[in-house]
Amino acid sequence: MEQFLQVGVISSTHGIRGEVKVFPTTDNAARFKELKNVLLDTGKERIGLEIQSVKFFKQFVIVKFKGIDNINDIEKYKGKSLLVTREDAVELDEDEYYIADLIGMDVFTEEGHFGVLRDVMETGANEVYIVDSDSHGEVLIPAIRQCVLDVDPEENRMTVRIMDGLI
Repeated sequence: MEQFLQVGVISSTHGIRGEVKVFPTTDNAARFKELKNVLLDTGKERIGLEIQSVKFFKQFVIVKFKGIDNINDIEKYKGKSLLVTREDAVELDEDEYYIADLIGMDVFTEEGHFGVLRDVMETGANEVYIVDSDSHGEVLIPAIRQCVLDVDPEENRMTVRIMDGLI
């Protein structure tokens, strides 16, 4: 399981005082109000940053980090991810999973190994799991109880029922 979970991506700077526009990759952008610290993933290292203030603008979160007071200090991090540790992540309800834990999971049917979960597509009604199947190529499986029978993140295993018309 992933130790660090992505909560957003820095899309651009905002003003000249070191604020950034963050595209949230979490279900609830309002959770940025509760965050105190994040890790900036530069690709080479992870830098701990303390959040000083948070505002909202359209689909973005405007974040000001403590100690970064100039556009030049933050501009080089455009396109970089903001992460939180699993301990700082949002508490999940029963039958909810972090997408990072699902990706790469082995998918099985009653007949045996079916494929590997490659991605999760978020739609209005429910999520859809994109599975690279051993024998059927890319298969889209709706994340509904009729299709997803069991998910075991510790075993990196998901059991599904393929409904008629899915393959």
